[in-house]
Amino acid sequence: MCGIVGRIEKSGRDTDPKILNRMANVLRHRGPDAEGYYRKNGVALEHRRLSIIDLTTGDQPLKNEAGDIILIANGEIYNFKELRKKLEEKGHRFRTKSDNEVIIHLYEEEGVGCLKELRGMFAFGLWDEKKEQLLLVRDRLGKKPLVYAETPASFNFASEIQALLLAPDIKKEINRQAIDDYLTFQYIPSPGSIFSGIKKLPPGHYLTYQKGRVSLERYWEIDFNHKIKVSESEAGRLVLDALQEAVQLRMISDVPLGAFLSGGIDSSAIVGLMSRISEKPVRTFSVGFSENNYDELKYAEKVARLFGTEHSEFMVRPDIITILPEIIRHYNEPFGDNSAIPTYYLCAETKKMVTVALSGDGGDENFAGYPRYRQALMLEKLQPLLSGLPKSLAGIIPQNGSDRQRKIAWVFNEAQNLSAAERYGRWMTVFPFSEKEALYQPSFKNLLTEDPYQKMKDLWPRADNQLDKMLLSDFNLYLPDCLQVKMDIASMSHGLEVRSPFLDQKVVELTASLPAEYKLRSGQSKYLLKKIFKNILPAEILKRKKMGFGIPLTDWFRHELKDYLASVILSEKALKRGYFNSACLKKLFNEHTGGRIDHANRLYLLLVLEIWHQIFID
Repeated sequence: MCGIVGRIEKSGRDTDPKILNRMANVLRHRGPDAEGYYRKNGVALEHRRLSIIDLTTGDQPLKNEAGDIILIANGEIYNFKELRKKLEEKGHRFRTKSDNEVIIHLYEEEGVGCLKELRGMFAFGLWDEKKEQLLLVRDRLGKKPLVYAETPASFNFASEIQALLLAPDIKKEINRQAIDDYLTFQYIPSPGSIFSGIKKLPPGHYLTYQKGRVSLERYWEIDFNHKIKVSESEAGRLVLDALQEAVQLRMISDVPLGAFLSGGIDSSAIVGLMSRISEKPVRTFSVGFSENNYDELKYAEKVARLFGTEHSEFMVRPDIITILPEIIRHYNEPFGDNSAIPTYYLCAETKKMVTVALSGDGGDENFAGYPRYRQALMLEKLQPLLSGLPKSLAGIIPQNGSDRQRKIAWVFNEAQNLSAAERYGRWMTVFPFSEKEALYQPSFKNLLTEDPYQKMKDLWPRADNQLDKMLLSDFNLYLPDCLQVKMDIASMSHGLEVRSPFLDQKVVELTASLPAEYKLRSGQSKYLLKKIFKNILPAEILKRKKMGFGIPLTDWFRHELKDYLASVILSEKALKRGYFNSACLKKLFNEHTGGRIDHANRLYLLLVLEIWHQIFID
């Protein structure tokens, strides 16, 4: 894992080295072990390295034999041994044992066509001196980040936004539409970012920059429409074999390696497969809380005992007031998934003992594990009957009900006037439309011209089955722009590499080709996955209710963090931003702290947004 930075001066003059040094050094946490650079004819590339494979000769930039193709890469190519063998047979000479060096020689053979053969998580910049062309690439599922910005004077790219902000010609102009997206979904979908002039390279895309011209192309897309005819038992065998191979590939490392273990089916399955491969006990790591409703340690301990792992667990009581600004700074833009906090702590503790950790991320998207899939499908079945129901369910759901109960109410209330894609989008919405309307000041509201659900609506026709439509949406939006961002930033801020076997390209392509009823059947989520691991994992693990990796914000905002919350979101500075109606903000705060309505998730988004402004704007 690494941090990469690049800048091309349109004038052809070389960039001041101090500028690139500053841009690269702000990413030191991503690559604390080594640094390297390339500078020639107005092109500057810098690399910060976290050494995982080839500890002695794998420093970057990497070059081909002629020295006219230069690469800086962030990530791992899991099939590099297979690719290297083929390339050596064609006469290519390798200077290192690095997995990333295969990218250069494969590019020499096939140009951008090489991308179809790369299996892994990666984001890289490749400069072709002969063509005077920059190639930027992001992996299929968006595991590794890449952002870029073009100005009249330059073209810039980096692993994180904060590096681009150190370029002298990139302005901090806030993208108002991104704030609306953030308050809707708790994250900002690509290609947008919180800054108007900075974009994210979408997953499965490559960008070329040549003599002032930018071109963006998609090279991979998940396909749910080509189903294979296979029995349940055969499908189970195929999935287990694919997962086993994905785990084995991700256990290649020249540094200490372990796994996250929550005690849920996904992480437990990965640890079980690792235990089959490893000749010594797998090292596993869990984080817990004193609040029982948020603590999964007893389940993790059960799995650890079953597989004889070398298990470490950490009890945390997050110091939110101290740690939250630090976390927000690392995330570069407003990010409202509060599970980033325990993830950050887990990564910090894990890094003390290993440098690489495997995770169970992606199990829910592959096998329909989220409760919203069941709820949304039920709503679609009820849709023909909704016209005969009362106009509003507001009186049925108590005002002091849970956040989930209230969401069900307003999804039902709005369902009759929405498309199926918009109805699914509502299940993932933090601030419903009516609440945003009341929250926004008219002057801010008038600047918003885009539909936050449009990306979801554009994806909807690309799958035939209703469940597949939802899974396709999550693979393109929620997974790369929320979950992957959460894990990448939390881990790389501590110099920890996290690998996700469930997000292996072959695993994802296989599960997408399976019938939808193998994933969700008769209200049972992860149907096939549970069947596969029936004889490997305890029934208690397979049958337990899904538990989010969150923190007890509801109680904290009503008690120990109440004053802190008010001092931030109701401060004079916050109220003068020009975004929100102060009366509405106070109403949300009072309803929550008074115990009438649970607004914890919405208040957390507002808290993060204001602290982000204080760090990056003020």
